[in-house]
Amino acid sequence: MIPLSVPNLKGNEINYVTNALVAEWVSTGGAYINQFEKDLADYVLTHSAVAVSSGTSGLHLALLEAGVSAHEHVIVPTLTFIAAVNPIKYVNAHPIFMDCDDSLCLDVAKLEKFLKTECDFINNQLIFRETSRPITAIIAVHIFGNLVDMLSLMTLARKFNLQVIEDSTEALGSYMLIDGAKKFAGTFGDFGVFSFNGNKIITTGGGGMVLAKDKEKLSHIKYLSTQAKDDELNYIHNEIGYNYRMTNVQAAIGVAQLEQIEKFVEIKKNNYHLYKQLLATLDEVTLLDFREDIRPNYWFYSLAFQERIDVARIITALNSQGIGSRPVWGLIHEQKPYKNDYSFEIEKAYKYVSSIVNIPCSSNLTDKEIRYVVSVIKEILFNETNGQRIKRLNN
Repeated sequence: MIPLSVPNLKGNEINYVTNALVAEWVSTGGAYINQFEKDLADYVLTHSAVAVSSGTSGLHLALLEAGVSAHEHVIVPTLTFIAAVNPIKYVNAHPIFMDCDDSLCLDVAKLEKFLKTECDFINNQLIFRETSRPITAIIAVHIFGNLVDMLSLMTLARKFNLQVIEDSTEALGSYMLIDGAKKFAGTFGDFGVFSFNGNKIITTGGGGMVLAKDKEKLSHIKYLSTQAKDDELNYIHNEIGYNYRMTNVQAAIGVAQLEQIEKFVEIKKNNYHLYKQLLATLDEVTLLDFREDIRPNYWFYSLAFQERIDVARIITALNSQGIGSRPVWGLIHEQKPYKNDYSFEIEKAYKYVSSIVNIPCSSNLTDKEIRYVVSVIKEILFNETNGQRIKRLNN
């Protein structure tokens, strides 16, 4: 079996976890949590970070700190994992779903059209005409290591007084050069959130991290994540808090993983280009590009098939040959909990949800395995098209 995306645990993970166990600091306190927060903040060139139990909990806390209130609207893409959207409902707000562009990320040009044609900006507040409710925030999801057009998005957000929460759960390590300086995913907006699930570029088994431009807001997020303790000795709590803190054992794994992230990115970059080279002879499928103006982390590899190809059959055939593969997510505005929420001119998302197959992309992946994956894809396509293949198939 060649899995889709699994962790690469060949660094100091065992040593650091053993240290945490020997010290008997295994829960939501301990030196590795502080170190992981500092190391990640240093890596993405920001002032500080807060380690939390998941990317989802990080988004929830970011929405709370952004001041999103019940019955307000939050703009979010429909082409994303549902965990990017559910926290909107946690705060009793309502999503407005946007289309994707060819990077699979939120279409900022279409968002601008929506803001100008469907909304009114009154007394420094954006009002959605159809519901008369305010729109207060945008969750910008960086898909598969690509980046949303953050420069354009931030211009719009400032113009219309919107808070920007970057869902960078798939984009740790992706950055853009601005005047020669690195600007990392998660540091453009008012808040940034990362995830360290087992399939991410680095993992803690679970867990996440939150960034914020405003140090005081980030400090308050940390306070909320630890049950809002105002007096730990006497158990005084002046706000509703949450059990959202990362454990020391998880953080120990994270410290070891972060030490290797640039090596992981380089491996994934090389593997991506090998796939691209080997697939270049096929007309029926394209390996999607990353944006040219960024250094992506190359987290996931997406094959886009022609319309006449049934991607469900491709996925079934790949999995039957021991090759882990999956489609993109079902569009969120079509999911049962969100069918009554507003969506704006969804077009490209339908195209991509019916044409994309994700293929193995782990940093453990070998050249031999990549060549096998491509050979199976060629064989499947030959069978799917009844042998009517392009002449270059076996070149």
